[in-house]
Amino acid sequence: MVSRAEPSIIPTSPNLRWPDGRHVAVVFNVAYEAWSEGVTSGVGPMGNVLAGGVFDPNADSYGRYNANVGTRRLLMLLDEAGVKANVFASGVLADEDPEQVRAFAADGHEIVGHGYTQDLLTPLLSPEENEDSITRSTEALTKALGRRPLGWISPRATSGEATQRLLAKHGYQWQCDVIDRDMPYIQKFPEGDLLAIPLAPEFNDLSHAMRFGRTPQEFVEMFQHALRHLIAAKDDPVIVDILVHGHCFGRPSNAWAVKEIADYCARRDAIWVTTRGRIAEHVLGSL
Repeated sequence: MVSRAEPSIIPTSPNLRWPDGRHVAVVFNVAYEAWSEGVTSGVGPMGNVLAGGVFDPNADSYGRYNANVGTRRLLMLLDEAGVKANVFASGVLADEDPEQVRAFAADGHEIVGHGYTQDLLTPLLSPEENEDSITRSTEALTKALGRRPLGWISPRATSGEATQRLLAKHGYQWQCDVIDRDMPYIQKFPEGDLLAIPLAPEFNDLSHAMRFGRTPQEFVEMFQHALRHLIAAKDDPVIVDILVHGHCFGRPSNAWAVKEIADYCARRDAIWVTTRGRIAEHVLGSL
């Protein structure tokens, strides 16, 4: 059990820039997710799930599309654009289909710990359950990949300092469960240092489509419009995230939008299209 103690924070230099003096980094993130047996995704094509904790076969089937089809399609399209992604991987999928996880990594994508299943939300877990999810996820991904994952994002990108201290204890180098700054910073815990790389929440397919009812074309247009302004703001270094889920924008009617954004980014030398692992290497190498 980890006792509560706020971490010391060391911000990165305000003069930090990305390679070749660029100030905009774009990261593509694909959520490769699954839920515990008998638990379903909290969203579905009906717009809601059945109330009262009743098992919803429709939401269950919707969520299973992620690992069955959607994530593979998204990564295939990113490969076509020459872009490598962070793959936020539920540990249970590494246990059930290690060959698929290895294939994603062999294609150059970066595998990130993402909890054992998506229903294991850290604020709802006991300290022992929280650590068990981290341990099981780490062991499953390590076995599948032949090496430890260095990065972590919790289910729902929701954790606090207790979870982050556990990540430092278990040898993680970086985490992205924070949205409180634009640029990375060091968290110093008794268990060790952890690099926090904030997750930019603006371009998330679930909120875009499920919450606001916007179209894939609007997703593309909103990103392109924002990027023009971000590139013009040369004194404001940032990380921009594209976060998509295999069961949402991994479907044929949506996935093309991710490819269009990837092609758009790949043609622009003013931005650094990268992964969080590379960001961590760059930031830690600058200290």
